[in-house]
Amino acid sequence: MEGNRDEAEKCINIAIKAVEAGDKEKALKFLNKAEKLYPTEKAKALLDALTRNGSSAGKGTHCRRPPDNPEGSESHPQNESQDAVGGESVKSFTGEQVEGVQRIKKCKNYYEVLGIGNDASDEDLKKAYRKLALKFHPDKNHAPGATEAFKKIGNAYAVLSNPTKRKQYDLTGGEESASLGHTHGPGFNFHRGFEADITPEDLFNMFFGGSFPSSHTFTNGTRHHANHNDHERADDRRDGGFSMFIQLMPILVLILVSILSQLMVTTPPYSLYSRPSTGQTVKRQTENLHISYYVTREFKTEYKGLELQKVEKAVEEDYIANIRNNCWKERQTKTDLLYAAKVYRNEQLRRKAELMNMDNCKELERLNNLFRGG
Repeated sequence: MEGNRDEAEKCINIAIKAVEAGDKEKALKFLNKAEKLYPTEKAKALLDALTRNGSSAGKGTHCRRPPDNPEGSESHPQNESQDAVGGESVKSFTGEQVEGVQRIKKCKNYYEVLGIGNDASDEDLKKAYRKLALKFHPDKNHAPGATEAFKKIGNAYAVLSNPTKRKQYDLTGGEESASLGHTHGPGFNFHRGFEADITPEDLFNMFFGGSFPSSHTFTNGTRHHANHNDHERADDRRDGGFSMFIQLMPILVLILVSILSQLMVTTPPYSLYSRPSTGQTVKRQTENLHISYYVTREFKTEYKGLELQKVEKAVEEDYIANIRNNCWKERQTKTDLLYAAKVYRNEQLRRKAELMNMDNCKELERLNNLFRGG
């Protein structure tokens, strides 16, 4: 099988050279041969780019597509190299970027787009948006559909970061429906009434301070050249110092609030783990589920009766929540391993997944049996 892998790699290299030489037919022939010998994501991505876009491939796993043609003009594969030399340079993208765009397009609600739960905090929202916006910005990601994915991400953040709109969105539900359909106003929408008040490009520039200065802007879903904005950008740069201070203000306030809150927070009366730094080293067990927890030496005299019951109830709730979360992670890891084993036909990964202990899931099952038995 490993011998086939080497032969497949040779076929891929021949195909890449054929595409660079303009011989698409030869490239397809050797890529299909590579897939038969030893299926790989690399060959699959190149095949997908060639068959869907009629484009030429660059080195490695990158694929190339020609720049957008003016209205009314036709695309001719034989002229692609001339366009790359005489006009705009061709844009490259990877198979991973194509898969990322397809994932965003398949998402059925804003939470799924950003990859967060519906209980995500503002900080979780910002982290998710920061990561995705940088990954799918049209100046960085040239895969087909990246622009629409970027708009979709921007609109999701604009709605979910607004408390009023998020509440309305949660009440109506996140699932996409045929009766509602898609709107084509500013931003990308799942539901009418949930449009962003700001374009994704403007939102990105506000959030990152213009990290990707672009030669184009997106208005009402259409791509326009932005040369007429050059004077406005020059004025913005003159006021850069003041605008930078304004942009940093929310961050400074958050840091200040975080410091103050940490100073005001009192140490909880228990810990699920021994913590010598806080003096919580005395081990106890809850009366109901016999969950171990640690307290200080003074705990026994300070907490009695109802107060002790409240503490032990909090201990059990924290423990169950912790176990449930760890069980979810174990299941997710096992699912990912089995999927990878299937995609790459790797027997070792499959065995690793099947031999996972799943200790947290077993403990969660034990607790559920206790509740059912009670």
